[in-house]
Amino acid sequence: MIRILAPLVALSACTPMVAPDTPPPAAGGQRYGAVGTEPFWSLGLADGKMGFAAAGGRTIAVAAPPARPSFNGERYVTDRLTLDITHSPCSDGMSDKRYPDTVLVIADGREYRGCGEAKADNALEARDWRVSAIRGEAPGGPRPATLRFDAGRLTGTTGCNRLTASYTLAGSAVTIGDATMTRMACPGPAMAQEQRLAAALKGSLTLVQGKDGFMLANADGSAAVTLVPVRP
Repeated sequence: MIRILAPLVALSACTPMVAPDTPPPAAGGQRYGAVGTEPFWSLGLADGKMGFAAAGGRTIAVAAPPARPSFNGERYVTDRLTLDITHSPCSDGMSDKRYPDTVLVIADGREYRGCGEAKADNALEARDWRVSAIRGEAPGGPRPATLRFDAGRLTGTTGCNRLTASYTLAGSAVTIGDATMTRMACPGPAMAQEQRLAAALKGSLTLVQGKDGFMLANADGSAAVTLVPVRP
């Protein structure tokens, strides 16, 4: 299992407060993310898709329906997955992070409570990233390694083999489930790059946004993996 952990966010104490004037998320264009604990879970809404991932590798992915107005919020309702957003600020309980929305998710009949917010265009999810550095050094392989975090599903390539895994995103903490990879043999530099990348994506890391992308940082602040957008 590849795990990227930052200080865990406890979201059980989501305290409603004065509601902000927040526009409804749009299923087709707006990016929205929600997270919770007990168990840890995340939900992403982007590019007309809605995906849910919970601890233990459970995932659900559906087409995002149009938003339905609700009391002080919106609802996205499908047969398997419902997202109920209330525009009441939510406290994460363990850090200074505060979210603008209190969220209820119903996944296959089970309720999950947490906090949510609209995602900026430069968010980690729903775009392709190139690994520009591993532990501060160039990757070294003949082909680039790329990653994509999208609605609870991680896909990409190490520069040798393709990978897929489930993940949860909670603030700056990302937990990635067991990865499934192809088993193609590659020349030495490509295999070395793959091994270095897999080794770097372990332990307690923090997601840090930079000028051009993101860095996954070690506990001492050093860079584990640096990500930059894949340009068209």
